[in-house]
Amino acid sequence: MSTDAAPTPRAGGILAGQSLLDRWLHISLVVLVVASAARYLQGHGLGDQAEVVLPGAALLLIAYAAGRRLTGTAAVVWLAAVVACWTVLALIAPSFSWAAVPLVFLALRVLPFRWAVATTVFLVAVVAVAWSRMTGLADPTVLLGPVCVAVLAVTAYRALERDAATRRALLAELEAAQDEVADAERRAGVVAERARLSREIHDSVAQGLTSINLLLQAADQEWESRPADARDHVDQAATMARSSLDEARRVVRDLAPAELTGGSALVTAVRQVADDVAATTGLTVPVHVHGDPHEVGGRVAAAVVRTLRGALANVAEHAGATTAVVSLTFHEGGVALDVRDDGAGFDPADLEESDGLRGHGLAGMRARARLLGGDLVIESAPGEGTVVAASFAAGQLGAEERRG
Repeated sequence: MSTDAAPTPRAGGILAGQSLLDRWLHISLVVLVVASAARYLQGHGLGDQAEVVLPGAALLLIAYAAGRRLTGTAAVVWLAAVVACWTVLALIAPSFSWAAVPLVFLALRVLPFRWAVATTVFLVAVVAVAWSRMTGLADPTVLLGPVCVAVLAVTAYRALERDAATRRALLAELEAAQDEVADAERRAGVVAERARLSREIHDSVAQGLTSINLLLQAADQEWESRPADARDHVDQAATMARSSLDEARRVVRDLAPAELTGGSALVTAVRQVADDVAATTGLTVPVHVHGDPHEVGGRVAAAVVRTLRGALANVAEHAGATTAVVSLTFHEGGVALDVRDDGAGFDPADLEESDGLRGHGLAGMRARARLLGGDLVIESAPGEGTVVAASFAAGQLGAEERRG
């Protein structure tokens, strides 16, 4: 944000729009004019030039009251008339010089800065001349001192006004920046939610549909030669279809499967996924459970099951393996899932999202684990198989849940 730009000028003078100052300005002018008239009567009575001073004071107050709501050119003309009336009074009766103080603020409220300074200098000069006439001494300090003080005071007000205008501009820029940040956060939330749904669909519904497709292909090939086996494949496909439908409903509702929150239920679900993959692909998928099964939370349990399903799908499709060993480990405060296969392996450095499938496959599994307070590590080398190790904090709220 730049602070070099000049602040936007207000309409009128630098003190325009200050309602509290306006109120005290009105009160001060009336009090000082009335007090000056009383001081004149006290010293001169109704004689001398009272027939000019008293009507002049009344005219000054009437003129001021009649035009104090004017704006623009009309306000400038009105101020000139008020100053002219006061000048006559001050030169006749120097006690009216005190009324120059509210007139200075009146000039700052109505006139642009340069004209307000000129008017202030004129007012102070009239005061100096009036007091010099009364004392009979031509003292230059009486003229120049008040003029300098007035110019310095007006300049100080100008500096304060510029500083206030700069702060207002900075606050406006800050509010605009905050709005932009809020919009960016909302857009980031939308992108993150889309990525999450993409991962959930890929690792639940899409994997289920892949299994159904494989089962139906096997049934088609065995329909004539081994009808019993073909019917078994069709039954498994129907079961998988129902499971995929349930998963789709959970994704749409953004609900974690409540039946998996318990440790034993999670173990059962992991074994079921392993059995389904083994029946569908021919892989050998033994499951080993370590530690005492305990509750881990619905989102973590769902993430374990979906990570396992995605990892086994990768093994079946890419590894060329015969066996994938699943290890589910419950430990204090969390749960870990390891999938080790005896396939061809690969160089993990090639995974740096070079496949462009952001949010899918292994990259998607890692993103899911990190969103739920865990992590995912891949260990592999060409010809040495692959280990996918995911860890989660039991009951941990992920970034998605905190945004929700």
